[in-house]
Amino acid sequence: MANDDLMTRAGGVCEFCGAAEALAAVDMPPAGEVLLCAICRDEAEAPAGHWRCLEGAAWSGEPAVQLAVWRKLGTLEETWAIEARDGMDLSPQVRDWAEAVSVGGIEHRDSNGVLLAAGDTVVLIKDLVVKGANFTAKRGTSVPRIALVADNAAQIEGRVEGQRIVILTEFVKKR
Repeated sequence: MANDDLMTRAGGVCEFCGAAEALAAVDMPPAGEVLLCAICRDEAEAPAGHWRCLEGAAWSGEPAVQLAVWRKLGTLEETWAIEARDGMDLSPQVRDWAEAVSVGGIEHRDSNGVLLAAGDTVVLIKDLVVKGANFTAKRGTSVPRIALVADNAAQIEGRVEGQRIVILTEFVKKR
């Protein structure tokens, strides 16, 4: 069970969806903890449309909640989630945290050694055959709003020709 201060701040409900069951504190470094239900902690199957709750949670004045919402929206591929994340009005401190170049202590660097951050735009420096998608991502293609692979500094994720793909950092440069 979460600590009393966190329960009081959250009003005894999940800070994403407002559920009152199966609550637990989730650490959101460096901002602190957020109180989330089992579904919002990804410990239970989310019903259809569940993540739309993030649109309301994005307006929280609590920095840890803002950061948690921003990060979760970055994992969702739906258009509404991308638009909601892009439209978030983050405080300067939360924006700094959100743009941190390190995910899980791993630094991602492009082909020129420039640090990459989640949300950056990169450009492909060579043609890449995309396995399983039956197309070639051409050199010079811009890949906006990348996501960093938390456990592999050599990989990022991005959307090319409508497909979400994994790209090796050695084949991109930061724009």
